[in-house]
Amino acid sequence: MNKTKSIKRANQAALERLVGGEAVLIDCVPAREALGLTGRVVLHAGPPLPWARACATMRAAILCAVRYEGWAHDDSAALDLVTSGRVALAPCHHSGAAGPMTGMVTPTMPVFVVENRRHGNRAFATINEGLGRVLRFGANDERVVDRLRWLAAEAGPLLGAALRGSGGLDLRAIMAKALSMGDEMHQRNVAASCLLARALMPHLARATSDTAAVARLGDFLAANDQFFLNLAMAAAKACADPCLGIEGSTMVATMARNGTDFGIRVAGLGDRWFTAPVNTPEGLYFPGFGPPDANPDIGDSAIVETVGLGGFAMAASPAVAGFVGRGGMHEAIAVTEEMAEICLGEHPHFRLPTLDGRGTPVGIDVRKVVETGIAPLINTGMAGKVPGTGQIGAGVVRAPLSCFEAVVDVLGAHAGAAR
Repeated sequence: MNKTKSIKRANQAALERLVGGEAVLIDCVPAREALGLTGRVVLHAGPPLPWARACATMRAAILCAVRYEGWAHDDSAALDLVTSGRVALAPCHHSGAAGPMTGMVTPTMPVFVVENRRHGNRAFATINEGLGRVLRFGANDERVVDRLRWLAAEAGPLLGAALRGSGGLDLRAIMAKALSMGDEMHQRNVAASCLLARALMPHLARATSDTAAVARLGDFLAANDQFFLNLAMAAAKACADPCLGIEGSTMVATMARNGTDFGIRVAGLGDRWFTAPVNTPEGLYFPGFGPPDANPDIGDSAIVETVGLGGFAMAASPAVAGFVGRGGMHEAIAVTEEMAEICLGEHPHFRLPTLDGRGTPVGIDVRKVVETGIAPLINTGMAGKVPGTGQIGAGVVRAPLSCFEAVVDVLGAHAGAAR
């Protein structure tokens, strides 16, 4: 069999595995139980990152996570634990998790458990904290810690009990429906969050007789339009991870950022990371902030673009295009059409009403990226680069082309054989 046919077959197998994933939300339990996260370890977003290369926003979040766990009483003591190696740092992706923005996961944090019922693997994500001054954006004051403790002590256990009682919620079905309602599952999760809340509420009511606790969780859900984002990430990771290790495939299975590096993993090369300096997002800023205040791009949330959502599904959500500074309907459709040029196919379940029911472009082919020079476009939030600032806006960012070029070099695949 010639090389081009071999790659084509491998890519078809990877694509079928990616789009055939059946992501079901089954539980919410502490990370130490779900991930086997023991000892003093902090998981972060993106590819591996030593403390010495971490940006200030990432560092602030890590120190806050150490304080939240009670391993240190202040940042000075937390810093000593990290720099001495008594607190270990590792990527979320290496433990089956996906973390938004800074991506903090520590042993006592509750995480959602998403099972891919087609392939039997699981993926995990923390509970979305809400917007603004939150840990994932590098905010680190006591209000942040208090919210995390409430999530661990009350909200997480209640969500877990409700989910176990439900028998599992079909996230793929919720995401497909939300696309038809204007979400793209990265910057806009309003419909998906509402659909999830509707599915959850009967089970929450049955899970406890503590009506005050249910009311607090209900208020939290009602005020958090981005609640579903973390679930979309876990669902995407659950579908993408089984693609790793398909020999010969040039399909991207992971995209992630840590505020310093952008990294990708490719189906045919397993767990190997290919990295390059990360770009800084462009978009709309909250009042009082501008480009000089923005941290370079950060977070595991690009996993949703990896499975055909986010920027790849911009045509489903023209309101997002305006919010992130990309215009309206015409521009939104143009983004989705551009992303189709670097993909292997269309998603059979994620369909776009504005494009007559076509599936979202899915299955990023590193060869097509290099051949066309079109870098994947990612919808993203923007964190302030000054520690403790939190979110300062939202926008879009391009993946650095050099990551994809490095993969093509390693695979020995010629860009001209992409089509």
